[in-house]
Amino acid sequence: MTQPIAPLDGIKVLDLSRVLAGPWCAQMLGDLGADVIKVERPIAGDDTRHWGPPYLHTDDGEKTDQASYYTCCNRNKRSITIDMATPEGQALIVELARDADILVENFKVGGLKAYGLDYESLKKINPRLIYCSVTGFGQTGPYAPRAGYDLMVQAMSGMMSITGHPDGEPGGGPLKVGVAVTDVFTGIFSCSSILAALHARHRTGEGQHIDMALLDVGMSVLANQAVGYLNANVIPERAGNIHPSVGPYQDFPSKDGNVLLAIGNDGQFARFCAATGNPDWSQDARFTKNSDRIINRKALSELLYPLMKTRTTAEWIKLLEDKAVPCGPINNIAEAFDDEQVKARGLHVQTPRDAGDGIGTISTVASPMRLTATPPVVRRPPPAMGQHTDEILAEMGRSQAQIAQLRESGAV
Repeated sequence: MTQPIAPLDGIKVLDLSRVLAGPWCAQMLGDLGADVIKVERPIAGDDTRHWGPPYLHTDDGEKTDQASYYTCCNRNKRSITIDMATPEGQALIVELARDADILVENFKVGGLKAYGLDYESLKKINPRLIYCSVTGFGQTGPYAPRAGYDLMVQAMSGMMSITGHPDGEPGGGPLKVGVAVTDVFTGIFSCSSILAALHARHRTGEGQHIDMALLDVGMSVLANQAVGYLNANVIPERAGNIHPSVGPYQDFPSKDGNVLLAIGNDGQFARFCAATGNPDWSQDARFTKNSDRIINRKALSELLYPLMKTRTTAEWIKLLEDKAVPCGPINNIAEAFDDEQVKARGLHVQTPRDAGDGIGTISTVASPMRLTATPPVVRRPPPAMGQHTDEILAEMGRSQAQIAQLRESGAV
């Protein structure tokens, strides 16, 4: 079967980024068909190669020293190790940048200028280059020189102030999200910005510099919570799993665990009441409209908590799923991957790898981008460190003797 041409087939990406936000962006470009060359430090590699446990295992079940974290954001890439602190290494990266369409980096502001790898320097040799810088606080402003990390931005942006249970409740206090969500969102916004710049280049023939900041993204994804404050001057507070503006939209104890009820409008609430044998609740003036249910949340909760304990989670789902009333389990990650819908969508992908390290297969999560004519494809597993160094240098015209010399000098 002929593989369809990928959307970004023929596009070359130079990935100078590390950890999560930048690599996530470059992985998305790779999923869409771009040839992504990831530049890593010799010996050390990307920081996340060592962020374990958990670690990858060989086919024989032996634990390795390769952290699984790295694999979440580095599929569909080729890895080359280059020491940019050496003149030879800098020259190699400049050469790669000369032929690249896109460059992604997440060094501190001004950090690449000393190596001649900043946007202004590379623009002179490749005016078509789309250069995406990912930093904690952006290229401008009083915090621009600071290093930025996801946890710090979750705290500074206010995200942690609205995540978790209220003060005074068991487990109350600000919490981070269980995934480095600011990093992931920054990667997604960066990819979107790059695709927009790529489209603009079709018209102008010129590349541009993209300035992405974790703090900017962290503020933007506050969504309704941010605009609620900006327009109504109401500072949101932590509410656990309760939605501040919609209800009942939260988790409840069931007969055998927990169940999530996500009623988003008055029609759903009326159907829920009818299905549970309590049609009068939806006619009660306290609960008829969503705004009334929010005002009278405590009274409604006093009715719902004992009701939800009368059935198991599975029984609630069976009762409500054909009534168009959103209801579901609270899965752990193992249960989520065992879900029939997750299996049907093919979200667990196993990719073979031949890197000579005994790891024959790496599992990853499929791209959620579903294009019917040009779907994303996992063409390459996350690479071993420097796995493609010789291959890429050969494509750059280096002979085996020249490659050996570069290795001897420590440039690669």
